[in-house]
Amino acid sequence: MTFKPLRSLAVAAVALCGQAFAAAPQPTARVDLSKMMGRWYEVARLPNKTQRGCQAGTVDWVRSADGFSVLQTCRKGSLAAPKTEWKAKAKLLDASTNAKFKMSFFGGMISQEYWVIDNRPEQGWLLLGTPGGNYLWLMSRRPALGAQAKAEALSRIRQLGYDVGRLELPLPARD
Repeated sequence: MTFKPLRSLAVAAVALCGQAFAAAPQPTARVDLSKMMGRWYEVARLPNKTQRGCQAGTVDWVRSADGFSVLQTCRKGSLAAPKTEWKAKAKLLDASTNAKFKMSFFGGMISQEYWVIDNRPEQGWLLLGTPGGNYLWLMSRRPALGAQAKAEALSRIRQLGYDVGRLELPLPARD
């Protein structure tokens, strides 16, 4: 009795799993931390459990003595819903690029690396992702990106190998 078909199927399954969890692209440029500070608005994201149903997402970055204080907010379900908040501490991991951070939530009980994969300050947007490539956010300095900047950002996301069709486009904040 031969098991070649099963072995071939197992090899194919391992290959497919490797592609599904490919690493995120490395950051493309050095981040000017002074331009990272302040409020960012969520324009698009890959689905994740924590933000299920989130609308009007924002992230505020503030310098602190030991790195950065980060406050994420959204409104679950509708723009009229009360704000949901997540507080985090962020520490810079790579001073050569200023593009890799380790964020800890809930007093350090949960931590995750986040990378600024691409940064276009002249257009007012950046791409933030996790090293495993599972999560991605398109963030803007304004509640909504202009049509041309949004098209360029989505094109860049596609170039980096992400499935643009999976992106969620939450309603923008009303600031």
